[in-house]
Amino acid sequence: MADILIVEDKAGFGEMLRSSLQDAGFTAVWSRTGREGIQIFKKEKFAIALLDLRLTDIDGIDLLKELKKIDDTAKFVIMTAFGSIERAVEAMKLGAYDFKTKPFDIEELFTLIRRILDDRQCQYENILLKEENVRIHGLPEIVGRSPAIGKAADLLSKAAPTDSTILILGESGTGKELFARAGHALSRRKTNPFVAINCAAIPRDLLENELFGSEKGAFTGAVNRKIGKFELADKGTIFLDEIADLDLELQSKILRVLQEMNFERLGGTATIRVNVRVIAATNQDLIGLVREKKFREDLYYRLSVFPIAIPALRERLEDLPLLADYIIRKFGANKKISEAALEKMKKYSWPGNIRELENALERALIIAPGDITPDDILLPSADTGLPQLERPKNLKAAGRLGRERTEAQLIKSVLEQTRGNKSEASRRLGVSYKTLLARIVRYRQKKLLP
Repeated sequence: MADILIVEDKAGFGEMLRSSLQDAGFTAVWSRTGREGIQIFKKEKFAIALLDLRLTDIDGIDLLKELKKIDDTAKFVIMTAFGSIERAVEAMKLGAYDFKTKPFDIEELFTLIRRILDDRQCQYENILLKEENVRIHGLPEIVGRSPAIGKAADLLSKAAPTDSTILILGESGTGKELFARAGHALSRRKTNPFVAINCAAIPRDLLENELFGSEKGAFTGAVNRKIGKFELADKGTIFLDEIADLDLELQSKILRVLQEMNFERLGGTATIRVNVRVIAATNQDLIGLVREKKFREDLYYRLSVFPIAIPALRERLEDLPLLADYIIRKFGANKKISEAALEKMKKYSWPGNIRELENALERALIIAPGDITPDDILLPSADTGLPQLERPKNLKAAGRLGRERTEAQLIKSVLEQTRGNKSEASRRLGVSYKTLLARIVRYRQKKLLP
C-alpha cells in the first residue's frame, strides 16, 4: 500500500512534492491529471490523497467526490491558492480532512501527514480490539524442556525472522495459536498487527466478508464498508487457524493473496494491496485432503513453505511438571501439585492436550482445600468421557444425574463437531442460544462439562 497520492498538474510543484515526501520516508505517487489520478486510485490502496483544487481536466471538488466513491477510508487534503479558500471550505464540508494554502511549509505538511497516518493506525487497532476482544499479549511463553517441544521451538526461531509462510500442524489444544503469536513476536513485523481468525468457527457465507471486507451495499445488511482481516493485518501477520476447513472457492482466493498480495472487497472494484505474512494452522491431514481433492494442491505447497509440527501432550509427558506449575501460576493460585497427582496425570493420554490439562487443573484448584492431590484430579472415565464424580445416593438422584450427564455429553459432542460455534450448536440441539449458554454454565459448575 502506498501512503500518498498527489494530484497536481504543475510539473515542477508535483515533482517537488513527490521527491520531498519520498526523502521524508513516505511512499508517494504523483499524477499530472485528475482523470489519471482516478485510474491510479482504483488500482492501488492509498492512505492519503493530496488534491490540487484547480486542475486543467477536472474540477477539484468533482475529483474529491469521485475518489470518495472509490475509497472513503482514505483521507483527502486539498491544496489551494489563497483566493480559493471558499472552495476549500466547500471541500471540507464534502469530507476533506484538511486543506493547505499554497505556498505552504513542507514541514507542516509532513506533520499533518504523520498525524493522519497515526490516526489511521489507531483506527485499525480499535477495529481489531472491538471485533476480536483481544487482550494485550506480550511475548508468548512456550513451556517445556522435552526434545519434542524443543525441536518445534527451534524451527520456529529459525522461521520467525523471515517472511516465509509457516504452516503449524498439530492436534486440537496443542497450542498452535501460541506458536503463531510467538512467531509474530519474534519477527520483524512484531510492532505491527497480529490478526487471528478461526476459519472453522465462521459460516462460509460470512467468512469471505471477514477475510476480505465488503463495500456498502455489497449484500443485504451491508450498511457500511467493512475492513477485512487481511487489510487490518497490513504490514503485520495474519493467522489462519483451521485452514483445512476453507471451501475450495475461498482456497483459490487465499492462493491469489499469497501469490499477488492483493484482493478486492466484496462488492468492490478497487484492488487492495497488502504486505502480510501468513501463518496457517490445522489439525487435519492436508496431504490426505489434497489426495481426496478437498484441498488445493497449489495452495498446500504455498502454505507449507516452512511446516512445524507441534507435539501432542502425550508425546511430551516429561513436561507435565513444568506445564502444571505454569498453569497454576497463570490462574494466580498459591498452591502446589503433589508428586502422586503428577504420576496420576502421566498415566492419562490427554486427548484434549494442553487445553484439557488447563481445564483439569482449574477444576482441581477449585476442589482442593490445599495443595493438589490425586483425588483433586478428575479425569474422564472410559465409558462416559466425563470426569469421574461421586455416585448418586438414591434412584431419584440417579435419574436426575443420568439425564444431566446425557445432556452434558451431547452438548460436549455437538460443540466439538461445530468447533465451539455455540450458535450452530444451539441450532443442531434444537434450543435457543440463551438456553444453551445457561446449560453450559450449569454443567460446568457441576463439573459435567470441561
